[in-house]
Amino acid sequence: MAGAGGRPGVAAAWPPRPDSVKERFARGVFSTVLRLASPAYVLRLLLRGRAEPLYQSHLAERFGFGPAIAPGSVWVHAVSLGETRAAAALIDRLRRDRPGLRLLLTHTTATGREAGLPLLRDGDAQRWLPFDTPGAVRRFLRRTRPSVGVLMETEIWPNVQRQALKAGVPMVLANARLSARSLRRGEKFQALLAPAARALRLALAQTAEDADRLRQAGVPDVRVCGNLKFDLQPDEALLARGRAWRAGLTRPVVMLAVSREGEEAAMLAAWQAAAAARAEAGSPLLLIVPRHPQRFDEIAALVTDAGLTLARRSAFGSHEHAVPPPSAGVADAWLGDSMREMALYYGLADVALLGGSFEKLGGQNLIEAAACGVPLFMGPHTFNFAEAAELSLAAGASRRAATIPTALSEALSLLTRPEERDAMAEAATTFASAHRGAAARMAAQILELARI
Repeated sequence: MAGAGGRPGVAAAWPPRPDSVKERFARGVFSTVLRLASPAYVLRLLLRGRAEPLYQSHLAERFGFGPAIAPGSVWVHAVSLGETRAAAALIDRLRRDRPGLRLLLTHTTATGREAGLPLLRDGDAQRWLPFDTPGAVRRFLRRTRPSVGVLMETEIWPNVQRQALKAGVPMVLANARLSARSLRRGEKFQALLAPAARALRLALAQTAEDADRLRQAGVPDVRVCGNLKFDLQPDEALLARGRAWRAGLTRPVVMLAVSREGEEAAMLAAWQAAAAARAEAGSPLLLIVPRHPQRFDEIAALVTDAGLTLARRSAFGSHEHAVPPPSAGVADAWLGDSMREMALYYGLADVALLGGSFEKLGGQNLIEAAACGVPLFMGPHTFNFAEAAELSLAAGASRRAATIPTALSEALSLLTRPEERDAMAEAATTFASAHRGAAARMAAQILELARI
């Protein structure tokens, strides 16, 4: 584990140097633009709230208002669903290491806030992250007075960082990652982002490559801790339910996991073109699980427009003993239109294609599939999980394909070779378990900074 510049045990200079005139001017312009954009921001939330009502809730929190809470909480900001899931492992370890810890959990998206609810205990609080204007952030910090702030993965905001520094709240970027592309983009806004990076008290990076890029971006103290997503354990009840549903089917299941825009249409076209290969593989069921819930109806329409019969998970019932109706067993495709049930869907799947990796989106969480023992086919774009993807390939837990048709062809072929498929599944679980421990390392660093 290394400090700034990669030298073990060397603490970075603190506090950071004052901002230059150019940097103060850039932040001032940024803040003015955001203030002027506030009405448009509220309108956007109201419009999004038509599909996801949670966006219309607690609007005052977006501007730093809301009830005050007792000082001393550990503040964790998890912008959306993926970050909230990763934060769960860290929060669990923080509570284990510091019994009685009070949590302040913030989010930006509705899916993040919904996923965060099960992480709360008595005495905890949940809020929207305030709009990044100086006044909104000051009001938020006055009402919450956290002992330490933890931003998950990539979230660095100029005024959040500046106001936290002024308030004496040490800020940590946990499970931190920074791609080469993001670093290049950030250089265009260096006068705005460099002071925010310097204001971080500590960054806990996923990989050595991420750490090097974070130092280049200006973060003074960076330490490599690994990826929290390896510490996430699948929900055993959901996984068992998915496997029970799979056992009730007479055919294998091919899953498009956590899909993004454009990938579902490409998958459906490839599926129809692969009729002969599907027949040889046992006429598998197609399972599509989109990344964003607001697209569920859109994807359902795509499936039926493609001429496939569809069964939706939401029609099976929500209780723990829910089972697919007989009509679902003969459907061509299932739509995973529920939240917080990825372990169930991976339990159903014999093989999976990784969403977000066939478009230039960086890929979704491949570690979750591995932990559930599902052989995975990835597209060419996995820069959000670059090291994990390479480790997975090296372990034999996954394979890479250039396009969805190629990935589907290889997945269908794998279904005809059950021993090879089982070997990939075993390699996946071994790979997932071999890289755990990031949560303990990060929790220790964060609690050392907390004033509690």
